[in-house]
Amino acid sequence: MPVTEAERSALPLAASYLIQQDWAAYSPEQHAVWTELTRRRMLQLHDHACAEYLEGMEALQIRLDRMPNFARINSLLAPRTGWQLTAVSGFMPGEAFFEMLAARQFPTTTWIRDRNSLEYTPEPDIFHDVFGHVPMHAHPVFADFLQQYGEVCAALTGQPEKLERIGRLFWYTVEFGVIRQGGSIKQYGSGLISSNGESTHVIEGKTEIRDFDLQTVLNTTVKVDEFNPVLYAVESFEQIYEAMKEAQQLL
Repeated sequence: MPVTEAERSALPLAASYLIQQDWAAYSPEQHAVWTELTRRRMLQLHDHACAEYLEGMEALQIRLDRMPNFARINSLLAPRTGWQLTAVSGFMPGEAFFEMLAARQFPTTTWIRDRNSLEYTPEPDIFHDVFGHVPMHAHPVFADFLQQYGEVCAALTGQPEKLERIGRLFWYTVEFGVIRQGGSIKQYGSGLISSNGESTHVIEGKTEIRDFDLQTVLNTTVKVDEFNPVLYAVESFEQIYEAMKEAQQLL
């Protein structure tokens, strides 16, 4: 089914990137790669992912033995938080990405890495996007935080220095966030959830964990080509929601 004109007109900046997921076209090998990736990660995540991530996996019925079906997940996700997965053709410019987040539509790639890239792929694929990100979108406070982030960034278009600073908040929460739960450090950031290597690095105590502080996070530069030497643990997801509001006033 092609993308409708109504869907395109609702997202003018993202319109040219919108596509439809053809779930029936996935091959047995692609399903097998998804299964290998997800089952391997769940061995760690049962003990080291935050409760909200695990609850989201269950609530959205994300299967470990089949590639995710966006329509099926959306039928469960939208009634909970108003979010939905929206298929896109690939990497998007910031303005289009923020427009989609502000509309509670998560831009989701439909391709999956091959067996030669199980450990790492430089461009996010469906495994990173769905398995890494989407379960947290079922959590109401996190869902509100993510929409607010999109709205704030959309308003900062043309202000690259401010976007870079607030982008660090996204990096150290949505991508590489950790939270204290039950006396332990638990993972919720998609970059940790979907990465066997970096997740293990944190579990083995090789990453310094500091208390989350907004000013420190906004001033901490990001290095995308190495494991994070420091991550910032929150006490609750209400904390990052409030931090987003505070960041809006600081920028």
